[in-house]
Amino acid sequence: MTGQPTTDSEPIPAARVVFSDADRQEIADRVSAALASGALTLGANTREFEDGFARAHDAEFAIAVTSGTAALEIILRAVGVAGREVVIPANTFAATAFAVLAAGGTPVFADIDPATAALDVDSVSAALSERTAAVVLVHIGGLITPEVCKLRALCDERGLAFVEDAAHAHGCSLDGAYAGSFGVAGAFSFYPTKVLTTGEGGMIVTSDERIRDEALSYRDQGKASFLSNLHTRLGYAWRISELHAAVGVVHARHLDDFVALRTRVARRYLDALADVAYARPLQPAAGLRSSYYKFPVLLGDGIDRAELKRRLTERYRVSLSGEVYETPLHAQPVFAEHARGALPGAELFCARHVCLPVHSDMTDAEVERVLHALTAACTELAR
Repeated sequence: MTGQPTTDSEPIPAARVVFSDADRQEIADRVSAALASGALTLGANTREFEDGFARAHDAEFAIAVTSGTAALEIILRAVGVAGREVVIPANTFAATAFAVLAAGGTPVFADIDPATAALDVDSVSAALSERTAAVVLVHIGGLITPEVCKLRALCDERGLAFVEDAAHAHGCSLDGAYAGSFGVAGAFSFYPTKVLTTGEGGMIVTSDERIRDEALSYRDQGKASFLSNLHTRLGYAWRISELHAAVGVVHARHLDDFVALRTRVARRYLDALADVAYARPLQPAAGLRSSYYKFPVLLGDGIDRAELKRRLTERYRVSLSGEVYETPLHAQPVFAEHARGALPGAELFCARHVCLPVHSDMTDAEVERVLHALTAACTELAR
C-alpha cells in the first residue's frame, strides 16, 4: 500500500464541492444577467437546467423545484397518497418520510437487504395492505438495486404507484435505464454535497404528462398557470430561483466527467477491499452505472465504528462521509408512532457501515491515503 500519510498531510474532507474558475465566472455572468433582467424565477436558466437534466436522464419531462424533499412531496401528492399508506425503506434520510407525511400519507417502514442497502422485496410485500397507495425505492449512494424490476412488478400487480427517491442517483443507470425511469417519477436533490448541486434545489423527472402538469402547478402555489391567479390545488412556493438554476446549468455539464472519476475511485476501493474482512464494500449490480455519491462498506466484527472514525480523523486526517444512515427511521423518535417492530436488515446495516470519502476531483494519492488509513486503523482495532 502506497501513500502513507504524514503529520503534515492535507486533511481529506468528507465531501468537496467542485467548481472551476471558469465555472464560477460563468455562474457569476448568468446571475448578473438574471439580476439585470429582473426575471428571477422560472426563467431561461430554469428552462435550460430542466431541459439538460431531462436529456441526461432520458426523461420526457424535468421540473425544477426548491429541494429534493419538495420534489418527492409533489410526486406523492400527484399520485394521491393522502389518507393512505406509503411503504419506504427504514434506512433512508428522514426527508423521505417527511415528504410522505406532508403529502397526507402514512409512512410504513420496510426492511432492506444489507447486501444492497435497498428495499427487500419480501419485506415490501409483507408491508402492503388495502390502504397502501405507493412504494418509494431509495437509490442509496447511487446504487440501483438489481431487484428494482421485481419491486416495480409487485407494484404493478397491486395497482400501486412506484416512486423513486433518487436524491443520490444523478446520472445513475442500470442496464441502460436511468434512475427516475423505473417508476412513475423520480425525485433528485441538489443539496451542496450532492454530485450535482445548485446550492439548494431539487428536480422531478417523469414521462407522465399528468404528473408533469400537476408538478408545474404544485410548485407555483397551485395556480392554473404562471400568470394566472386561479388556484386549482393546494400548492406551495416551490419555485427554484434563476440564481440557483444558473449554478445547476453549469454544474450539470460535468455530470459525465464527475461520474467517470468517482467510478474510478470506487473501482480502486473495490479492488483493494475485495479480500479483506474488516471492511466489505457493497457490490454494485452487473450493468450498473453509479454516481458513487456514497461508498458504503460493512465493518467486520470487533471494529467499533465511533472509535474507527475518531482514529481516522485524529491520526490520519481522513474524514469519513456521513452514514446512510446511522439510525434507521423506525428508531427515530419523531417517527415513534409509525414504528411496527424490528427490521433486522436495516438495523444491521445502519449499525455496521461507514462511507469512504469520494470526491468529484479525488486524486489517486488521496485514495491511497484513505486505504492506508483504513487498513491501519482497522488492524489496530481488531487486535
